Amino acid sequence: MCCKGFLKVMMFVFNGVIFLAGAAILGVGIWVAVDRVSLLGILENIEDAPPELAQLANIGYVLIGVGAFLTLMGFLGCCGAVKESKCMLLSFFSIVLIIFLVEVAAAIVLFVFEPLFQKALDEIGQKVVESIEGNYGKDDSYTSVWNSTMSELKCCGYNNYTDFTDSQFVNTTQLYPDTCCANRSTPCNAKEANKEPVVGCIQALVDLIEDNAVLLAGVALGIAALEIAAMVVSMILYKNVGK
Repeated sequence: MCCKGFLKVMMFVFNGVIFLAGAAILGVGIWVAVDRVSLLGILENIEDAPPELAQLANIGYVLIGVGAFLTLMGFLGCCGAVKESKCMLLSFFSIVLIIFLVEVAAAIVLFVFEPLFQKALDEIGQKVVESIEGNYGKDDSYTSVWNSTMSELKCCGYNNYTDFTDSQFVNTTQLYPDTCCANRSTPCNAKEANKEPVVGCIQALVDLIEDNAVLLAGVALGIAALEIAAMVVSMILYKNVGK
């Protein structure tokens, strides 16, 4: 009886964490879906972009779906433990197992196809630069999205300040966005932009991911360990239900 009580508590804790994680992802998904002033807004305005790229605009809805699913899964696990329902416990185990296998498969795919990912970034970069040249300084909404993105990431263009050279903004003002020049709060000329070049936004994003690689890896391993532990506990509790 004591062992069963301990397993129920552990099951409740594991699923409580999953429930909270799902709620957090759900909240982020809602924020991304509602707040269009982000890099997603830029992607939606790229002409002749690959169909796969356009799907990134739906990332907010994907996060909402994942968050809602995890929240319901955590709730299912908690109820299964409290009510000692074999059906709920078995359903929970099956769902977590499927998720775990999908995560492993996704990790393998990312590792194997990493070179293709870099090639895709280069191809996307050409489209983004063309989009900047055609819309920055001409489309107020597009310009605002880029300014917000560059300000948040402390970057300039997709590659660097030269992405803006043939844009209407530069052709009209002969100046570059203020974020393209270090320590400036107003637009600057090409000489100033070249003197202290600011990193492009794609590189800033890559650097941000690399700087937090250890943290991301730790979170991923923690989630995997939590899933394995939850599966083990759910199966042990499943076998002890009714005894």
